[in-house]
Amino acid sequence: MAHKKSHKLPQPAVLKQILRRCSSLGRRPNSGFDDDGLPLDVPKGHFAVYVGENRARYIVSISLLTRPEFRCLLRRAEEEFGFDHDMGLTIPCEEVVFRSLTSMIR
Repeated sequence: MAHKKSHKLPQPAVLKQILRRCSSLGRRPNSGFDDDGLPLDVPKGHFAVYVGENRARYIVSISLLTRPEFRCLLRRAEEEFGFDHDMGLTIPCEEVVFRSLTSMIR
């Protein structure tokens, strides 16, 4: 029985691509981004998301990417906004819900 080779990238590589693609909000040369295009004000091991109607910016740990609750939010974000845009990673929920959820799963 032959094994089919998957053309999908490993999940960590996919997540890294998503984060790079979505970290381009307002990017201009020498405007707070490093050579890889990542924001300088976000500590290593974290990423920025934008939440709610006012698009409040939150810095969250990459460890949340392993949590099913957070992954559900990412799926909703992909369905609603997609990941290939210049809006940053936007989470489609109210800020109070996001804060409550992230504080419960830390």
